[in-house]
Amino acid sequence: MAQTKYGHQIRTGVQMHPQHTSYEDYANGVRRFDEMGVDSIFNWDHFFPLYGDPQGNHFEGWTLLTAMATLTSRAKIGCLVTCNTYRNPALLANMAKTVDHISNGRVILGLGAGWFERDYKEFGYDFGTAGSRLQALEEAVPTILHRWEADVPKPIQQPIPLLIGGGGEKKTLRITAKYANIWHGFGDTATLQHKMEVLDNWCKEVGRNPNEIERSSAVSADFKEEDLDALVETGVTHLIMGMQTPWNYEAVERLIRWRDSRQS
Repeated sequence: MAQTKYGHQIRTGVQMHPQHTSYEDYANGVRRFDEMGVDSIFNWDHFFPLYGDPQGNHFEGWTLLTAMATLTSRAKIGCLVTCNTYRNPALLANMAKTVDHISNGRVILGLGAGWFERDYKEFGYDFGTAGSRLQALEEAVPTILHRWEADVPKPIQQPIPLLIGGGGEKKTLRITAKYANIWHGFGDTATLQHKMEVLDNWCKEVGRNPNEIERSSAVSADFKEEDLDALVETGVTHLIMGMQTPWNYEAVERLIRWRDSRQS
């Protein structure tokens, strides 16, 4: 395998949007992507569709994730990302620990501060401000880590990988530097390059080796291989293709072939 910027192996995944679908359709897709050899399969943590018919079918992320644990045997699974303020952090820690056991050590805990106001309003959560949601995120992570140490049984993974999504340079990337195993960023290669430099600087501030943090980002179904190579050059090594049904198996197969060709 060619050496990557932060030393991580190139991985590919899919984010299956749990909207405008049936459970049977979703489950069939999860099984097939796992059999195809993706490294990770994610859903998201919302209560309503993010695009298309706003009143269309939609499934809750963590109960769906439990099913995904039983439908798969090799891929890592997770929410990309869990909204921190939808659940008590001690409860979320226990949920993640339980799914870690159900999946035999394959769960990733993706966390974000939250942003989709409709979820908050219709489910009775306090939307607050961006600042208050980020503060809640920073306060939640130590609680989650403590529960994984205190609860019995402990998670299979020690620790469960913590993925933090977002690009805020003053707070989100500082929280990422302190706690995360994976950072999920957004934007073009220039934006990602800049955000990673900020993250690396925060790592220096908090005394963390930046190589400890894997970097992930989204790729489109119509990708060009040179664009993926450019992402890897910036430091992204976990490339995740998002989609809703009908599931684009052909595009994911191309992504897997690209991964394998870069690891040979």
